[in-house]
Amino acid sequence: MGWPAPDFRLPATDGETYSLSDVAGKNGTLVMFICNHCPYVLAVLDRIKRDATDLLTLGVGVAAICANDATTYPADSFENMNKIAEREAFNFPYLHDETQSVARAYHAVCTPDFFGFNADLKLQYRGRLDASRNTPGPNDLRRDLFQAMRQIAQTGKGPKDQIPSMGCSIKWKAG
Repeated sequence: MGWPAPDFRLPATDGETYSLSDVAGKNGTLVMFICNHCPYVLAVLDRIKRDATDLLTLGVGVAAICANDATTYPADSFENMNKIAEREAFNFPYLHDETQSVARAYHAVCTPDFFGFNADLKLQYRGRLDASRNTPGPNDLRRDLFQAMRQIAQTGKGPKDQIPSMGCSIKWKAG
């Protein structure tokens, strides 16, 4: 905890290019690694969008990054990222990390993988969205990510106890 958010400059599905400072919020920033085909991501996509909406109202910036190897996993191509972002009406930038350098800098390991930073862009949360797995859990599950990011927005500090996210591994390029 407390390490600084690595900077990036990545193309997004909306045709723009974003850096960390472009997506950072005044009260914190959530950077999440997702993809188009992972059943763990697809199971909670509505909850990710809900939490992103709620976090944006708290002054927390939100961005999602897809770093999977699209050659081996064509469902995660930039073209398909565009399709899912449009179909799902993402209200946050969906960024393409084709070189996987950003995923490596963040030490991302799975999809979904959540990195919650305070206003000073210091890591305060590296946990799960909620207790869902590859199927959505009940609607009344504790919103771990949202609660943690709300605490970070209010205090600058994340919760002491955090449960790691679970999902599909990042699909790394060979070599």
